Amino acid sequence: MDAEDFSAVLSEVRRFVRERVVPLEAEIDEKDEMPADIREAAKKMGLFGFALPEEYGGLGLSMYEEAQLMFELGYTTPSLRSMFGTNNGIAGHVLMVGGTEEQKAQWLPRIASGEVLASFALTEPDAGSDPSTLTTRAHLDGDTWVINGAKRYITNAPLADVFMVFARTDPDAPRTRGISTFLVPAGTPGLTVAPRDHKMGQFGAWTADVYFDDVRVPAAALVGGEEGLDRGFATAMGCIAHGRVHISALMVGMAERLVDESVGYAGTRRQSGKLIGSFQLVQGLIADAQTDYYAGRATVLEAARNFDAGTDTKIGPSCTKYFASEMVWRVADRAVQIHGGAGYMRGVAVERFYRDARLFRIYEGTSQIQQVIIAKALLGEAARG
Repeated sequence: MDAEDFSAVLSEVRRFVRERVVPLEAEIDEKDEMPADIREAAKKMGLFGFALPEEYGGLGLSMYEEAQLMFELGYTTPSLRSMFGTNNGIAGHVLMVGGTEEQKAQWLPRIASGEVLASFALTEPDAGSDPSTLTTRAHLDGDTWVINGAKRYITNAPLADVFMVFARTDPDAPRTRGISTFLVPAGTPGLTVAPRDHKMGQFGAWTADVYFDDVRVPAAALVGGEEGLDRGFATAMGCIAHGRVHISALMVGMAERLVDESVGYAGTRRQSGKLIGSFQLVQGLIADAQTDYYAGRATVLEAARNFDAGTDTKIGPSCTKYFASEMVWRVADRAVQIHGGAGYMRGVAVERFYRDARLFRIYEGTSQIQQVIIAKALLGEAARG
């Protein structure tokens, strides 16, 4: 995007986040729901398609530009980003990476506009950190595919209009080779979405289990057509790598907000007749938080540059996701500590962000999975003993 146009987009999003969404955070957390007017405003701003190609109605942002946008979106409740994150990220990218031209033309413009909300159905009860072990199956019956299985913790499932479903199509193939992806519209007979999950945090962002009981879709629902058969795992990993940089930038935005909340509180709260910001141990907590934020921002931008260049689409995304998720958790913990008892009270921003931040060390690949990916990529055969 033209630099001037992109600067205008960032300014508009910053204003939207800080003037319209931030004041609603407590309400969103309490009601576990994103207000309809915020959803409509996000559609009008193009936020449902910022990472999708311009030819399909998106903004066509590069990873580097996307990271900067996520810094702004991360300043408020992560449920805002979650509302349109799957359209831009792991779900929309399934079609961008692996879809046929017909599938892209049919779905991407509606996904980019927000008319269609897409969901990424990969995780299963016994296949989370290692999706190659998924057991959902699809077999061809005449000219239709029949899908059976279950998915767990699927973001936006209760609201989704279409699911990108990963299923095993060749049970005899190696685990990472016999998986394909299917476009399954909501309301297809046999598809059931369970009641939404009751989570620790990130209220307003809905997840739920999804069940497939003899769900039939046409042959055209196979993402990538015949060439996409058994290529679902590779597609998923490519989408997740993009998602790791994307979500890492969100965490940096949250860290910035937590630093601001900490500085604001330390500059107004008095103890023993003094501002607590005058106490050196509190100053140390704030200095550590700012240093973590600064390092996280630099790490994400470097990973985004390399992702755009195609020079690092594996180690970099894992490194930045690992660092950013652990970083924001440390910053959130310090923010609660700086606030003291107030930081443990509902209705105080840092208490909410503390709950929200905990999930980042789990989804898009746990911290431990990132460690394994990084180490194996560096060590090669030595990692296998």
